[in-house]
Amino acid sequence: MTATLSSATQTANNPLLQGDGLPPFDRIAPEHVVPAMTALMADLHEQLTALEQAITPTWAGLVNPLQRLTDRLSWSWGVISHLMGVKNSPELRQAYEQVQPEVVKFSIRLGQSAAIYKGYVALRDGAEWKTLDEAQQRIITAAIRDAELSGVALEGDAKERFNAIQLEMADLGTKFSNNVLDATKAFYLTLTQKDEVAGLPASLLAQAAQAARMEGAEDATAENGPWRFTLDYPSYIPFLKHSRRRDLRETLYRAQITRASEGEYDNQGAIARILTLRKEMAALLDFDSYAELSLASKMAPNVAAVEGLLESLRESSYDAAVAELDDLRAFAKEQGAAEADDLQLWDVQFWSERLREAKYELNAEELRPYFPLNQVLDGLFSLAQRLFGVQITAADGVAVWHPDVRYFQVANEAGEAIAYFFLDPYSRPAEKRGGAWMDTCLDRSLRTEDGESILRLPVAYLTCNQSPPVDGKPSLMTFEEVTTLFHEFGHGLQHMLTRVNYSFASGINGVEWDAVELPSQFMENWCYDRPTLFSMAMHYETGEPLPEAYYQKLLAAKTFMSGSAMLRQLHFALTDIELHHRYQPDGSETPHDVRLRIAEKTTVLPPLPEDRFLCAFGHIFAGGYAAGYYSYKWAEVLSADAFAAFEEAGLDDEGAIAQTGRRFRETVLALGGGQHPMEVFKAFRGREPDTKPLLRHSGLAA
Repeated sequence: MTATLSSATQTANNPLLQGDGLPPFDRIAPEHVVPAMTALMADLHEQLTALEQAITPTWAGLVNPLQRLTDRLSWSWGVISHLMGVKNSPELRQAYEQVQPEVVKFSIRLGQSAAIYKGYVALRDGAEWKTLDEAQQRIITAAIRDAELSGVALEGDAKERFNAIQLEMADLGTKFSNNVLDATKAFYLTLTQKDEVAGLPASLLAQAAQAARMEGAEDATAENGPWRFTLDYPSYIPFLKHSRRRDLRETLYRAQITRASEGEYDNQGAIARILTLRKEMAALLDFDSYAELSLASKMAPNVAAVEGLLESLRESSYDAAVAELDDLRAFAKEQGAAEADDLQLWDVQFWSERLREAKYELNAEELRPYFPLNQVLDGLFSLAQRLFGVQITAADGVAVWHPDVRYFQVANEAGEAIAYFFLDPYSRPAEKRGGAWMDTCLDRSLRTEDGESILRLPVAYLTCNQSPPVDGKPSLMTFEEVTTLFHEFGHGLQHMLTRVNYSFASGINGVEWDAVELPSQFMENWCYDRPTLFSMAMHYETGEPLPEAYYQKLLAAKTFMSGSAMLRQLHFALTDIELHHRYQPDGSETPHDVRLRIAEKTTVLPPLPEDRFLCAFGHIFAGGYAAGYYSYKWAEVLSADAFAAFEEAGLDDEGAIAQTGRRFRETVLALGGGQHPMEVFKAFRGREPDTKPLLRHSGLAA
């Protein structure tokens, strides 16, 4: 891409320089990226220079102008980063990679600005400090800490090296993510014979035929094929659960666990380099490991505390996971399965699903017709009103990046708009990365212009990768997809229901990373709540409610294989901590060796020798979870204990539920990064968190 700035006119009409309000997605194209970011970075450097030369160590003189400056960068770069996740293309990648180094350089300059740092310290030590509220004091304290963690005290060669590391790591993270997307997209399995699709549910066959049609097989049908299967989760997971062809399950499984580990998409070199750079970066800041650097800004006090929690959960779940595998083997034997004595990793999901069907008479596919997306949304929005007093209504008509994207308004009890969100629900493997996430489009903030107070309402992006509509039917969701939607909506609620008026601490901003999963995991519990479930579970064709027997089976099956599920998450978390705390890049072990060593105590069926799961572990190598994957379990302790407050109030007592819900809204959801998460939790619960509810909800309590 060779676009350059030739005139002010060229940038004046650039939609990426709008700087505030909803992004005009219908006008944004990859060719806008380079000119927009080139102009913006030049302008921001000028503004930062002017601010540094005339520092006034007051809230109005320092923090307000910094918020305005960072808001402009966050808006433009946030839109571009969002499109990289949901509308990826070679043209967008090229533009992104061209401007990313300049964005990183500006962030480094801002983070290491001695003038800004000294201004914050003077503000903390000055007379105005006592007049500031708790959120303002937290913002200042965090800014001082973040500057120190960004290398503000480094000088000379150390500073130069630290900055070079940050630039290289940004580039490596982008390439890692692109490799995973490309490797996932590159693999497919086209089947043409009916015996090859034995056992597969009708919904998956319809989806696979649609995928085949999109790739040129115009006559493909769900009944007669051909059928195209991919490593995209809505295709891969149901295949492993239901395919009676063990050889094909093995083919798909081996492809999944070796993604991005060879050829042009190989991430193994990137992993080794990232871990080496992180260790070096930590040493430059006088930390013994990158894990210690990571925890310096988190809720957990140290590595020992993290490993202590993970080990206590491992001890509570390991024997259960062993027993669960024994049950699978015994069940497969009862069914006369040839593989019963040699159960492999590609057999586990298949036999788990068969055992679950036999034990609880619960077929996950039979539930799909009861969970069309629009009904699930109605149930979710009704729950939000019941718990938090907010009304959610469609507000479509704004510009979106794909026709399937919806836009919604969130209003308070008086009907006044307080927030909005975009919902991008369906899988699009050709352009959208896998998984599900919430991100911020606009942060809540209150600013003064010409003596007038202007409140900017928060807007969230909620992104899922669920089964798309097929053959004229709506998106019929698995129960797992329903819980995923509730999870991301929980993140969205914390962003949207914040009462903090400073963008540095509103919503999820400023919340310690290991507490940020609290609202999301909390919301998952409500999928099993009777009024919530029955408000959304109705057959999409007949309108019949979910049969009571199905509900009882869902409840009974809630903790099925929970020891294995817990152990899987602990395996990821302990591997992550080990790689970032004790692993020596120049030692005898490779990152893969470390993972296999951790697997000895965190898996009951060891990984295959060729398993290269780390090559697709974007959470820690391309996302924000490096030395932080434990956060899911750390926050799950908080979320389970928070839900226990509603259980104690009485789930069938509407008045008590509403009262407890409002208290959750006024603390966990409203305070954002304005208070320390432990203080926020205690404000809601009246005490510090307890691990017992998590073990009870998981069926692992002694």
